[in-house]
Amino acid sequence: MPDMQLIAPLIAIQLLLMIIALVDLIRRDAARVAGGKKWPWALGIIFINTLGPIVYFFVGRKD
Repeated sequence: MPDMQLIAPLIAIQLLLMIIALVDLIRRDAARVAGGKKWPWALGIIFINTLGPIVYFFVGRKD
């Protein structure tokens, strides 16, 4: 079994990214999200570990 001291920080970073991305998505108007719909982004953030939130921050947000 892998050493938890190595894995725990990675899990914490992944969860933090997911929470921040979901909070931003919830607060953002649908017109300011790429594609105009929030639900596909929410699914991507939740189910595509680590990469989903990063893609949302760089592609999904319209500022």
